[in-house]
Amino acid sequence: MATPQAPVQPPKRRRIGVLTSGGDAPGMNGAVRAVVRMAIHSDCEAYAVFEGYEGLVNGGDMIRQVHWEDVRGWLSQGGTLIGSARCLSFRERAGRLKAAKNMVLRGIDALVVCGGDGSLTGADLFRSEWPGLLKELVETGELTQEQVKPYKILNIVGLVGSIDNDMSGTDATIGCYSSLTRICDAVDDVFDTAFSHQRGFVIEVMGRHCGWLALMAAISTGADWLFIPEMPPKDGWEEDMCSIITKNRKERGKRRTIVIVAEGAQDRNLNKISSSKIKDILTDRLGLDTRVTVLGHTQRGGPACAYDRWLSTLQGVEAVRAVLDMTPDSPSPVITIRENKIMRTPLMDAVKLTKTVTAHIENKEFAQAMALRDSEFKEYHFAYKNTSTPDHPKMLLPENKRMRIAIVHVGAPAGGMNQATRAAVAYCLTRGHTPLAIHNGFPGLCRHHADTPVSSVREIKWIESDSWVNEGGSDIGTNRSLPGEDLETTAKCFEKFKFDALFVVGGFEAFTAVSQLRQARDKYAAFKIPMTVLPATISNNVPGTEYSLGSDTCLNTLIDFCDIIRQSASSSRRRVFVIETQGGKSGYIATTAGLSVGAAAVYIPEEGIDIKMLSRDIDFLRDSFTRDKGANRAGKIILRNESASNTYTTQVIADILKEEAKGRFESRAAVPGHFQQGGKPSPMDRIRALRMATKCMVHLESYAGRTPDEIAKDEMSASVIGVKGSDVLFSPMGGENGLEATETDWSRRRPKTEFWLELQDTVNILSGRSNKANAAAWTSYSEA
Repeated sequence: MATPQAPVQPPKRRRIGVLTSGGDAPGMNGAVRAVVRMAIHSDCEAYAVFEGYEGLVNGGDMIRQVHWEDVRGWLSQGGTLIGSARCLSFRERAGRLKAAKNMVLRGIDALVVCGGDGSLTGADLFRSEWPGLLKELVETGELTQEQVKPYKILNIVGLVGSIDNDMSGTDATIGCYSSLTRICDAVDDVFDTAFSHQRGFVIEVMGRHCGWLALMAAISTGADWLFIPEMPPKDGWEEDMCSIITKNRKERGKRRTIVIVAEGAQDRNLNKISSSKIKDILTDRLGLDTRVTVLGHTQRGGPACAYDRWLSTLQGVEAVRAVLDMTPDSPSPVITIRENKIMRTPLMDAVKLTKTVTAHIENKEFAQAMALRDSEFKEYHFAYKNTSTPDHPKMLLPENKRMRIAIVHVGAPAGGMNQATRAAVAYCLTRGHTPLAIHNGFPGLCRHHADTPVSSVREIKWIESDSWVNEGGSDIGTNRSLPGEDLETTAKCFEKFKFDALFVVGGFEAFTAVSQLRQARDKYAAFKIPMTVLPATISNNVPGTEYSLGSDTCLNTLIDFCDIIRQSASSSRRRVFVIETQGGKSGYIATTAGLSVGAAAVYIPEEGIDIKMLSRDIDFLRDSFTRDKGANRAGKIILRNESASNTYTTQVIADILKEEAKGRFESRAAVPGHFQQGGKPSPMDRIRALRMATKCMVHLESYAGRTPDEIAKDEMSASVIGVKGSDVLFSPMGGENGLEATETDWSRRRPKTEFWLELQDTVNILSGRSNKANAAAWTSYSEA
């Protein structure tokens, strides 16, 4: 019998452990960082368990207290810096017994686990066995009753880290969008050689039981054909695939062919469909020069994208809050996200549902498997099938239901505009509608008088729009001018081209344009058609939505810029960079980027800047650099929105910091400018463009056959599609409860209520800028 250890006194503060298990996914480091700093901010102690459950079983130096500065710079690091290992011993009760003893000896009574469904299932089992494990440790003399008394309850909170996005109950898992980014970058690079040589490429991506990566990659790259485990192709798929590819190449003029296949792809008899088999079919039946690319583990590597940094940070913060809220009777939660809302879901409910999907696939119950995937997955699959090719005879509407749908871009360029237009065109052609592009916005429409030919309005062909799948900017052109500048000519043009519906893609100007057209309906009957706005602006300032196309692309561009700048700042050890972000009078981009790069401070128009704020931040920076003592990764970033202050410009703030630093540190200013608007759209902007544009087309076509007066009386005939909390929905612009009256701050060109403002507190907490966080950081530092 082992000699009992000396009694462990109950800690003064709660001790929260964090481990990563099962595999690695970009963003896990952000989750660990958030858990550690939020725990310290909440007057708890943070412990990192190295090498996953193996560290928990082995104990010793593999379980270590982690302090505030220990996780500095982790947001931009790929993989998991505390390690992840598959541990067979933890699957046995004897291993869990050792783990329980090690936790008691360390005084840890709560554990945040970031991993897949297997790792989270093991954690919940550990919690359920906890009382019995402690009882056995006392009975065998491994621990004393006094030692285990303070630790009768173990709290477990799960975070899902998985590039496959295979956990039910959540729209996204930590790492999935970073992995999708690697895939899209690889396929985008293949485009050039595929086009040049008119080649076919079969791209194999990860996903043994879940086709999320394959589906989203197919959408993002405009793949001709797709294979996923949940929905195998019907028998005879070889002929169907060859037929579609032949039509795309010979009848429509497409020079490249892309087929995306998940590694778990199979037919309806559960026979594996390999990438090599697909390649042979294309080569033998079509004579197509075909190559196979298996992306493998490159999909797991590299730094996390903006969304995964944002997601992992907010979920890590919520995990600590969940620990502090839990009671002995609370089921173990897993932190999830639905659209834009961070939520808590019973862990085992999510795991059970996930395993049920796999069981349905194994039983060839594919419809049930698809039904149990989240609604977002099903919508994307529907949108992909109906826009990847216009060859769907059964989808064609009767002649009297077909519409002439005008598409116009209004405002500044934003990533996703081309993809939304491409999706709208493909859906129109599938249904028999006529898609009409208005080039260069409303000035393009009105460039000539309505009685003369106007070349700025024309039909878009499928082959033209198909090439826009990965292009940034706006191929049909965009313009900030509004129809209100010449409503009479605009109405005549609407009549001349016989518009039956209007699809507007853009930012606050697009919102304003539709508002003007709606209000002018009484005077101009031509505007009595259904109109909807798909928000697309890096500023994310359109009423009726918490997400706008282009904002994610901007964030990714901005964090890449900040990562490089921070590298320079850290190399110089004692340097602060003040970086100016775009965003107009909305601080969304600055705040969310600040969260994603670990900014020391963020200045936004909603809060403004004053001399007291700058004085406090100078003191904060002096203290930080004093504690750092020239440590590695000590460079700091401050983000300032371009409209945060007319007086305290980016350069002025940098100069003030340099002057007041008194030699403790130096500062520089950096302005990325319009660099933030350019580049290829991010995968998120590409796939959301498809989903939302398709929903907009479905909404517009619902008005087919209705009279102008009937349309005008319907408040939803002028609407905005958007993400609100956990839902995607349309909101009316007019009426007593419409967006124009209730949610719009017209003078500041932004919504009256901005959901993201609460993120400012999180930025301040995790940077140490808030008074409580700063005190916690000092305590953590002094105790270390």
